[in-house]
Amino acid sequence: MNLRSIDLNLLVVLDALLDEAHVSRAAHRLNLSQPAVSNALQRCRDLFDDPLLERGRGAMRRTARAEALRGPLKSILSELIDLVDPPETPLNRLRQTVRLTMADDPTFLIAGPLLTALQSSAPGLTPIFQPWNGSAAAERDLLNGETDIAVSVFTNQIEGIEQITLFDETYVVAMRRDHPAAQAFDLDAWLAFPHVLMSGTGDAQSPLDVQLAAIGRSRRVGAVVPSFQLVPSLLAHTDYIAMLPKHGFDQKAHPLLSSFDPPIEVRGFPLHLASHTRQSNNRGVQHVIATIREIFLV
Repeated sequence: MNLRSIDLNLLVVLDALLDEAHVSRAAHRLNLSQPAVSNALQRCRDLFDDPLLERGRGAMRRTARAEALRGPLKSILSELIDLVDPPETPLNRLRQTVRLTMADDPTFLIAGPLLTALQSSAPGLTPIFQPWNGSAAAERDLLNGETDIAVSVFTNQIEGIEQITLFDETYVVAMRRDHPAAQAFDLDAWLAFPHVLMSGTGDAQSPLDVQLAAIGRSRRVGAVVPSFQLVPSLLAHTDYIAMLPKHGFDQKAHPLLSSFDPPIEVRGFPLHLASHTRQSNNRGVQHVIATIREIFLV
């Protein structure tokens, strides 16, 4: 292939097309006309000898070749931007979207303070909180450029992914204020009532059940829900009990509930923030990362 024949602007258009999988949205993002982007798509198809985007049911979908191109293409473009090193736009004039992937509890902790901070420091940054599909999916999305920042518990170090620890989470046991177990809360009282378990995958067991089995005890899981933020309203008028992350449980916001430390030692977990190394010089992404870190330093 003759590299002199490749128009680098074509790769910029291709990056937007593969991100959006939609000609009109890519055109809007690039501030180009739809015919111009359609023409660029055809040139990319000729260049790579592949359809890249195929029509599905009411939408376009990326081919296998297109999926394989996404990560390398983003890395190449990022390196080119670093090479050219354009003048920095002041943060308060930066116009950029930053995609974040995290479960409901971190979103609850982060979204409000982040928007408040960005309103002053970088009002042109637009955070997009994307649906949560588990840590493994978040890792894949970071690698292929589907998301810019992920907040989760990442148990493995992944090549190309930078991780920082935001905080070490612990748990509280929550129940309604006049719950029978609240009168003399101990292990027996804790296990005498059904528990609400949060699971994004629908699992009816957690590491706590393994820990209880090791000391010859067990609990009854009375309900499984997909979101921590659903739990307080379920506890307020029932005899259910739940173990919730301490950072996400605001006692003042739930005056009908009481909370206690678990009656046995329950291992917490570190909450990580992760981003791809290709984002190291992306000012918008790095500013959002720095702002999130400051939220938990307060």
